[in-house]
Amino acid sequence: MSTFNNPRVLIWGALALLLYVDFNAWMTDYAPSVPAPTQAAGGERAPRGAAPASELANRVPEAPAPAAAASGTAPPPSAAGAAATPAVAAGSEPGAAAPEVASAPLVHVRTDVLDVEISTRGGTLVQADLVQYPKVKGEAAPVRLENHDGALSLYELQSGLAGPGSAPYPTHLALFSSTQDRYTLDGGTELRVPLTWAGENGVSVTKTYVFHRDSYRIDVDYQVHNGGPAAWQARPYAQILRTDPPTKRSYFNTDSYAFHGPALWDGTKYRKLDVSDEKDSHLALEVTGGWIAALQHFFVSAIVPPPGAPWQVTLNVSGEQFLFAASGPLQTIAPGESSAFTETLFVGPKLQRALEATAPGLDHVADYGRLWILARPLFLALSYVHKVTGNWGVAIIFVTFLLKLLFYPLSEASGRSMAKMKTLQPRIKNLQETYADDREKLGRAMMDLYKREKINPVAGCLPIIIQIPVFIAFYWVLLESAEMRQAPFALWIHDLSARDPWFILPAIMAAAMFVQYKLNPAPPDPVQAKVFMFMPLVMSVTFAFFPAGLVLYWVTNTVLSIAQQWNINRRIAAAAANKN
Repeated sequence: MSTFNNPRVLIWGALALLLYVDFNAWMTDYAPSVPAPTQAAGGERAPRGAAPASELANRVPEAPAPAAAASGTAPPPSAAGAAATPAVAAGSEPGAAAPEVASAPLVHVRTDVLDVEISTRGGTLVQADLVQYPKVKGEAAPVRLENHDGALSLYELQSGLAGPGSAPYPTHLALFSSTQDRYTLDGGTELRVPLTWAGENGVSVTKTYVFHRDSYRIDVDYQVHNGGPAAWQARPYAQILRTDPPTKRSYFNTDSYAFHGPALWDGTKYRKLDVSDEKDSHLALEVTGGWIAALQHFFVSAIVPPPGAPWQVTLNVSGEQFLFAASGPLQTIAPGESSAFTETLFVGPKLQRALEATAPGLDHVADYGRLWILARPLFLALSYVHKVTGNWGVAIIFVTFLLKLLFYPLSEASGRSMAKMKTLQPRIKNLQETYADDREKLGRAMMDLYKREKINPVAGCLPIIIQIPVFIAFYWVLLESAEMRQAPFALWIHDLSARDPWFILPAIMAAAMFVQYKLNPAPPDPVQAKVFMFMPLVMSVTFAFFPAGLVLYWVTNTVLSIAQQWNINRRIAAAAANKN
């Protein structure tokens, strides 16, 4: 019997794969591990968990070198180190600690979706609470992105204007002033928060944060007036400073499988960067029409330069801290003239419509992996149904029904083959008794029987194999879509993105799969029959810690398959009875 036509091989292979996945997940969670050292400043190794180096905090990006722009990668340090390494800001000693932004006066900003603190030290965004997104469902504490709670959780959006020479510039280390310490978006569609800086050379800068109602987009506008006697050169920059310890993956915590770290869009391609990789950790790249971001599960902080002009992007890593910067082209402002600089920030959840409206390609941060070509239509279908029903669980059930209709011809053919095999059980049992002592002859006789009756013994596996990519795409949609975070379904399911708290859905799934097994023909081999009986339990245990929405999809799919197979069995049996 051919290996590909032998159900035993396929069944044992599937069971072995499931057990292997479960074993690896268990070992990942509970096996003792040796912490890996991390790269510290100066090329030395720092122990994991040590406080990150602080010299990145007081650096601004250097002007790009032509070699870096041409190659798209970091040049050798001896040739163009300035392109890959941020420079210490004017007035700061190399290696010196950055001025403490929290010690400078803070400006508190409240909108309908954001609660933000901006330090007058550089106009740095040092804290951002997402008031509509609780950290734990049912509790008051909101999700906090940017923060200055300490060295181990430092997360800031720094921005400013820098230039050549040692003259003072309004960088993220300069001290700004504000006429108010509190702003609230009470009425209107936008809120403007101005900060001012005046240089000794007659240059004045007004840096204005522009907040919008019902939006996580924040525009940053600079109005520069050169009141001095000489021309003044400056370039805008913005950067993300973050202490980002590695996330320990856990089979019992699906959040831990989401990407955590820096990512960019270079104008044509989305890239996730590995801070532990030598090439990525010294990145220098010229980007036009792109953006940079720091990602975590469901949420993102992004910097979007204005389109059209090339910006230099650099990434530098020290210990568990990274500095991800974007620097614009140098502009000259003549004496007595004024000029403007702009950039856009996004601080909030990965809501795909909001991301698409902010910048091209920014919706890629809702990372569906390599199966995005399947996941994206699935999300759009779910979103459309959700608009009508107002319930993501109902949307999952409805879209699963639509998928079942889409695969109906394939499932019908498979079901008819399985039903015909069920009618052959007496003849198969007779062959087993006839060739009880010769398994090779038994295999040939059964294959001859299948050929005469035009039955493919592995046809029942085909729909499952084809559905695997759809299942994986559905998994990433449920795992990565912020729209479904903490979304309730019904009864005890209060969060479709988390596991079933009472494991009721996995139990229903096991029962449904057992019923499905009973509707199909019993395998001729007793060992195969036992494996099939054991499979529902293995699958339900595997799914027990998956998002409840994913289990809901599989339960719905299985119930629909049961209904379809029952109907096919009934029709085949009726046809066989009429024939006799």
